[in-house]
Amino acid sequence: MLDTPEAVVEALRENHDRPHGLPRTITAEELVEAAEQFEKPDVLVTALLELMTAYEFTGEHRKSPVVFARLLKLWDTAAESFSEWEAHQVFWRFKWVTTSLLQVPEVPLATVDGWIDRMRERYEAAEHGMQPVAAMRYHVAAHTGTGVVEAHELWATRPRTELSDCEACETRHLAVHRATSGDDAGALEEWRPVLEGAMSCTEEPQMSQARALLPLLRTGRTDEARSHHLTGYRRVRGNTGMQDEVGLHLEFCALSRNEGRGLEILAENRPLFETTGAPLARLGFLTGAEVLLARLVEDGHADTAVAGPPGRNWTAGELLAHVRSEADPLSAAFDARNGTSAVGDERRSRLARRPLLDEPLPLGLRTSVTRAAAGVPAALPAPAAGPAVPEDFVALVREARRMANEGHPGDTRLWTRIAERLADGSATHDDRLGPEDLLRAELAEQRAFQLSQKGRDAESITELTQAAELFGRLGMPWHALSARSRAVAWSTRPGDGDADGASAGNADDDASLDPDAIRADVDEVLREAERLKAEAPLTGENPGEGEAAAGVDVAVERVLAHLGVLYSCTFAAYQELLRQEPEPADSAVAWFEASARTLHTEAERLSVPHQVANARQFVADVAGRRGDLALAESQLRAALKDIEASERPWRGSRPRALLAQILIPNQGHAEATELLHRAIADAVRYDDADFPMAPTYALLGHAASHLGDFAGAVRHLSEGAARYDQEEAHNEAADLRLQLADVLARTGQQADAVAVLESVLSDEAAGSLHERLAAQARLTLARGLRELEEYLASAEEFLRLADTVAAWEEDREIHTLVAVESATTLAMADRWDAAGTAYERALAAHAEAPNPGLITQMMCEFARLTMLSRGPDGLETALDHLKQADAVRAAVPEGTEDFVPWYESGSVHYRRARVLAEAERFPEALAEAEAAIAAHEQGGEQGEMPRAEAVRIAALIEGNGLGRFKEAIARLTTAAARCRKADLSEAAQILDALRQDYMAR
Repeated sequence: MLDTPEAVVEALRENHDRPHGLPRTITAEELVEAAEQFEKPDVLVTALLELMTAYEFTGEHRKSPVVFARLLKLWDTAAESFSEWEAHQVFWRFKWVTTSLLQVPEVPLATVDGWIDRMRERYEAAEHGMQPVAAMRYHVAAHTGTGVVEAHELWATRPRTELSDCEACETRHLAVHRATSGDDAGALEEWRPVLEGAMSCTEEPQMSQARALLPLLRTGRTDEARSHHLTGYRRVRGNTGMQDEVGLHLEFCALSRNEGRGLEILAENRPLFETTGAPLARLGFLTGAEVLLARLVEDGHADTAVAGPPGRNWTAGELLAHVRSEADPLSAAFDARNGTSAVGDERRSRLARRPLLDEPLPLGLRTSVTRAAAGVPAALPAPAAGPAVPEDFVALVREARRMANEGHPGDTRLWTRIAERLADGSATHDDRLGPEDLLRAELAEQRAFQLSQKGRDAESITELTQAAELFGRLGMPWHALSARSRAVAWSTRPGDGDADGASAGNADDDASLDPDAIRADVDEVLREAERLKAEAPLTGENPGEGEAAAGVDVAVERVLAHLGVLYSCTFAAYQELLRQEPEPADSAVAWFEASARTLHTEAERLSVPHQVANARQFVADVAGRRGDLALAESQLRAALKDIEASERPWRGSRPRALLAQILIPNQGHAEATELLHRAIADAVRYDDADFPMAPTYALLGHAASHLGDFAGAVRHLSEGAARYDQEEAHNEAADLRLQLADVLARTGQQADAVAVLESVLSDEAAGSLHERLAAQARLTLARGLRELEEYLASAEEFLRLADTVAAWEEDREIHTLVAVESATTLAMADRWDAAGTAYERALAAHAEAPNPGLITQMMCEFARLTMLSRGPDGLETALDHLKQADAVRAAVPEGTEDFVPWYESGSVHYRRARVLAEAERFPEALAEAEAAIAAHEQGGEQGEMPRAEAVRIAALIEGNGLGRFKEAIARLTTAAARCRKADLSEAAQILDALRQDYMAR
C-alpha cells in the first residue's frame, strides 16, 4: 500500500533499479499520482524527477517538458522540499527540456529559443556559468543549419562549469561537429577518449560508437568499425530511447555490405516503428532503415520478406515505400518549423551514400538462416572478377573447351552459363561445335564435378556414367575411360572429398564399401587402359569423331586422359588407406604407394608436371597424417616447383594451403601466412570457385594469432565463419566463431566476443548446431557476460546450460561445473534465493561426480559475496560457507587427481582472513592470513604468487587493523625481496608500494 511517504520512497527506489522501458515508465507515472496525496511535496519532487528520467531514457520527449514545468513550479514555491542533489537537477535538466523541444516539430522554434532565454535567466540569477546555455544555442544552430560556426565558437571557447554536459557527451558533440564539417580524422581524434573507454556515462560510449561508424569506415579503420558496431549495437538494441543510434547501425550495415545483418537488426527492433515520442530520433531511425531497404531493392531483393511494423507481413519493397511515406513528411515538418532545409538536406545526404567498401566487412556474426533462405546473404558480395563470358554461343563453348583443356578453374562459370542458355532456350546446339552428344558429355562431366563438390557422390557417379557412354559412342575411348575411372574413384568416398584429391579425404568408416570390390574395379580400369594404349596409341593417331570435332591436340588429350585414369586409381587407393587409419593394413599401404609411384613415374615420362605435383600431394597428405612432417614438407615444396614448371599457376593454391597447414605446428607461422595469402589471392585471380576458402581463412586466422596479429586473426576468422555460413556448414562456422570469441576475449575485447557468441546462440542458429558445440558456446557466453558484469544475463545462460546438460548421464562432472557457476553468478546478480537453490544443486552434483576444488572455490566465493551484500551482518553465514569448505577438503582422499591440497587449504584460510577482517576481528583474521601463507609455502614455486597475496593481506590487517606498522613493514620487506628472487616483479612492486605507504605514516 502506497499510503505513506516512506512506502512511496521505497517503491521509487525499487523502480529506479529496474531497466529503462515501458514497465518502469508506467510505474513512475503511478508513483507520481501516489506522491500527490501528501501535504509536503518532498516525495512528489523525487517522483517527478524519477518520471522525467524515465521519459528521457525511453524516448518520450513529448512528455518530458510537461513534467519539468511542474518541477519548476515546485522549485519556485517550495524550494525547501528539494534536497541538494534535487536542486542541482533542476538546473541540470533545463538542458533536457531544450533538446526535448527540438525533437518535436510541432513546437515552434520561438518557443525553443524562449526556453533557452529562461534557462539563461535562471542560471544568471543562481550565478552559474553560461557555457551550458551556449551549448544549447549551438544545438539549435546545428539542428537548423543557421549560424553554426558562430554558435560553436561561443560554446567551445567557454570554460566548462559544474552544469556542463559530462565530458563524454560533450566530446561527442564536438566530434560530431568536426565529422559534419568533413573532418573525419579530426573527429575520430576528438572521440578517442570516449571510444577507448577513458570517458563514459549512461549514454556513452554507445551514442558515440554509432556516430563514429562511418568516419571509421571512410578512413579505412575497419577493424575498429567492426568492434564498435558489435559492442555499440548490444547497448542500444531494443532501446526506445536510442532510435537514432539503431538507425545509424542499420546504415552502417548497408554501407559495409552487411545487408543480412541489417535485416536482423530490423527484426530485433520492430517496436521502434511504433515509437513516436521523439520524432527527430524517429526520423533518424527511419532514414537508417531506408538506406538499408533501398540497397536491398536496388540489388534486386524487393520481394524479400523483412520485419516491419507489427501487424502484417512486409517485403523490402513494401517496407521501403512505407518508411518513405513516414519519413518524408516528418522531415518536411522539421524544415517548415525551422524555416531552413537543414534536416531534409541531412536526410537526402544519407540516402545518397553508396557502400564504402568493395567487399563485405566481415563482422564475425552468424546471420539468420531465414535471411539466407529468403535470398539475402549475410553480406551481398561485390561482383567477382573472372573470365569474360562471350555472348556468341559458339564462342562461349569454344572458350569453355579451351579453358577446360588447360585445366583452368575459370571454365566452371562458362560451362554453367552454357547449361543455363540451353535450359532457357536462349541458345541451341550449333553444328560448328561438333556432335551434340559431345556437348552433352562435357556438360554431364561438369554436373558430376559440381555434385561431387557438394558430397552428392551417387548423383555425380550417375552423371559420369552417362558421360562415359556418350564419349564411347563418339569414338573417344580415353575420355570414356577417364570418366569411368572417376566414377570408380568417387564411389570410394564415404563422405565429402576434394576433387583434386590430396588435400581432402574423410577417414570415417563406411561398412558399405567393399575393399576387394573396389580393388577389382580399379584393376579392371587399369587393364582397359593397357588395352587402349595398345589399340589407340597416345600419339594421337586415328582420332575419333568427337576428338576431331573438339578441335584439340589429340595426343595431348589422350596423355591427359591416361594420367587422369592413373590419378583416379591413386585416389581410390588413397581413400582405402584413410578408411583404415590409424593402423592401415600393409596391403593398403602398398597399394597406395604403388599407385602414387606409378602416377608420378608416368607423369614424369610423359612430361606433365602438374600430375607429378598431384602424385606428390597425395604422398605429402598421407605423410602429414602419419606425423612425418619433414617428408610432407619436402613433397609439397617439390610439388610447387612442378606446378611452376607446368605453366598452370592456378594449381598452386591447394598445395600452398596444405604446406601452410604442415608448417603451423612447427612454428612456421610467418611463412604459412604468406602461403595462405598467396593461395587465396590466386584462387580469386583464377576464378577458382571450388577452392576451400573457409578452412583456408581459418588457418590464416590461427597463423595470425600466433604471430600476435590479433586484428588480422579477427578478420580472417570472421571471413572463414562467413564462408562456412554460405556453405551452410553451421557447426564448422560456430566452431570458428568460438575461436574468434577466444581471440577477442584474450585481447580485451570481451564485449565483442559476447556479441559473436550471442549470434551463434540466436534462436534460429542454436537449433542447427551439435548439442555439445552449442553447450560449449553457451558456457563461453555465460562466462563472457559475467566478465562484463552482466550477472543476471550470465546466470540466465548458465541456467539454460544446466537444462541442456541435465540429460548427459555419461558426463556427470559437467553437471557439477555448471551448477557451481550458476550458483556463483546468481549470487553476483544478487538473486540469493535462486543462488541458494543452485548451491544445493551443486552439492548434490558433487556427491555424484566429485570436484572438491570447484566446490571449495564456490564456497569461498559465497563467503566473499555474502559479506559484500550484507556486510558484518553476513559474517556468520560467510563463516559457515568456509566451514563447509573445510569439511569438503578434509573428506578428499589423498592423491585425488586435480586436487591440490596446499592450494585449496591456502585459499580457504585466505578467504576466512578477509571475511574476519571485514568484520574487524583482526587478531583472528591475522591468524588465518598466517595460515594461508604457511599453506602456500608448501606449493614451492607454484605457491609463490598466492603466498605474496596472502602476505599483502596479512600486512594490511597488521597495519590498518592492529596498528602494528613496524611489523607490517618488516613482513613486506622480506616478502618483496622473495618475490624479486622468484622473478615476480609485479607482485614485488605491489608489496613495495604498500611498504612505502606504511613508512610514510
